[in-house]
Amino acid sequence: MPRYLVKPYMIWGILGVGLLSQINLMLLAKLFSSNYYAKGYPGFVQLFGKNAVRFFTFLGLFPILVKIDVLTLGVGEVVHQYIFPSMNSNWLLLSIFLVCFYVAVQGMEKTIRFVVIVFLSTIWMLIIFCPFFFPPIASLHDLYPLIPHDWSGISWSGLLLVWTSMSGPEMLVYLAPWLSPKQKMLKYLTIANTISTLEYLLLFTAALLFFGSNYLDKTRFPVLDMIRYLQFPAYERIDIVLISLHMFVLVFVNSILMLLFYGAIRILMGKGEEQTTLKGFTASLLIIFVSSLIINQWFWKSGGEQNIWMNLQIGVGAFTYFLVPTFLLVATKLKGCFKA
Repeated sequence: MPRYLVKPYMIWGILGVGLLSQINLMLLAKLFSSNYYAKGYPGFVQLFGKNAVRFFTFLGLFPILVKIDVLTLGVGEVVHQYIFPSMNSNWLLLSIFLVCFYVAVQGMEKTIRFVVIVFLSTIWMLIIFCPFFFPPIASLHDLYPLIPHDWSGISWSGLLLVWTSMSGPEMLVYLAPWLSPKQKMLKYLTIANTISTLEYLLLFTAALLFFGSNYLDKTRFPVLDMIRYLQFPAYERIDIVLISLHMFVLVFVNSILMLLFYGAIRILMGKGEEQTTLKGFTASLLIIFVSSLIINQWFWKSGGEQNIWMNLQIGVGAFTYFLVPTFLLVATKLKGCFKA
């Protein structure tokens, strides 16, 4: 993310997007007060009707598939470059999908609980960026100017990337049957949004202090390149450890999305209320895996095409994060008005 923001005044951009995200989360928390979403698939049928649910489900397959493919290929590219440069990237993809399959096949409830392991495995990483805030690496002059000279210099695509990075909570609407109805959802969403905003601020500020705004966009993975400059007496390649632990995040997100993809396929086939099967989940996973292989083999290695997929993911993620809570809240309110 830092290489797409570059200018120091984008610090205010991250804070602004964090505030907008909080408004979106307040809409999302409002949705959870409705009984429709706690029922899961029957609740959506009650709200929209069976045919409309199948239509929306068909539309939802595309963003889920794009998100899984781009996340897997993006993180897989980092692992391939920094840890296994001589390994065939297709085998690397297969390894990632097998781990995700193992987690997802445990069921939605256990996969959701896996987030605790993910949080404890990764949150402490922020501490290692503290040395970049102190001399001799840091220079406060790299944080100027904090006020933009004109609006044309603002990276709107960078702000859109930050908004997309905040996306994901809209998926909680479809996980409501597995969440406790007594939970104070807005409180937990606010804590998560605050942590994410502070994390992006910390990483961006550290990258500015280390590279400076003139050189920040010259490196492809600035955060990882910064880590390689850290010196530890016991182990030199700390980046390998951190990338490996960061894979927990990818496995968790992919596993949840794979289960949602399988659920969407079942609804399209008219089996939304029937029991899930291992055979059906494996078949849906094969669809995702084959799509990832096709993109990786023919559309990902060239820089131009890769940017197309990244931009597609940014646009789709930003769109769904904005649209889903607003659309569902309006639909719920209208349904309530009709009842009255």
